[in-house]
Amino acid sequence: MSHSFEKMNENLTLVLGGATSGKSVFAEDLVQRIGGKRIYLATAQAFDDEMRAKISAHIAQRGPDWTTIEAPLDIVSPLKARQSDEVVLLDCATLWLTNQLLAEHDIAAQTAAFLSAISTCPCPVVVVSNEVGQGIVPDNAMARQFRAAQGALNQALAAQSTCTVFVTAGLPQILKGALPA
Repeated sequence: MSHSFEKMNENLTLVLGGATSGKSVFAEDLVQRIGGKRIYLATAQAFDDEMRAKISAHIAQRGPDWTTIEAPLDIVSPLKARQSDEVVLLDCATLWLTNQLLAEHDIAAQTAAFLSAISTCPCPVVVVSNEVGQGIVPDNAMARQFRAAQGALNQALAAQSTCTVFVTAGLPQILKGALPA
């Protein structure tokens, strides 16, 4: 598969895994090791009390050394606003893609804008994303559309990244490159 953003980006690390695999905790630890002002681009939306509580718990767990930016749809603007002394954790590309799909946005155009914004971001970016291709073929068209779009997004992010990590049961496996220092 060819992508228009196959040029590797020395600032991009992709952290993949299944749901509750430990990928977010791994990514948070990685961002802390990289150093710099920590920026958390949050793509989740709180539609119910359970999700509001989950988001609040995550913010408290990260602590005051993180700046959280709510970015359920527009992640391009916050990426473009970054400074070289920062490090960004975007958690997660899967929820962002879901939000785009549900808003009936042009997925190809949004993905291209996202990849372009990452490629020009002046600071390290760690992107968390779900690996959704290891299960059964979904039984409905929207789920199949999502799975195909998520697979394409993950492939494009991995092509652009200098480091790609797969996390299972909290254990990281380096698929490409080496962890940023």
